[in-house]
Amino acid sequence: MSIKIKSMSKSSKSNSSGVSVLGLLGIAFIVLKLIGTITWSWWWVTLPFWGGIALFLLVLLVAYIIAWATE
Repeated sequence: MSIKIKSMSKSSKSNSSGVSVLGLLGIAFIVLKLIGTITWSWWWVTLPFWGGIALFLLVLLVAYIIAWATE
């Protein structure tokens, strides 16, 4: 009788979902705003959360400009 043991490190895939650097920065800014350490506007405090959307829109704009220029 033989028992086969699979190595978990090679056969299983790990899906890790964590908080990004911008997310951590945004959370830190919110905490600092709520405890009164910074007196920034809420627009500035929440700015790190908009980083991904801003990057996507920038790439979209550059692609549009390149497509328009090559016509």
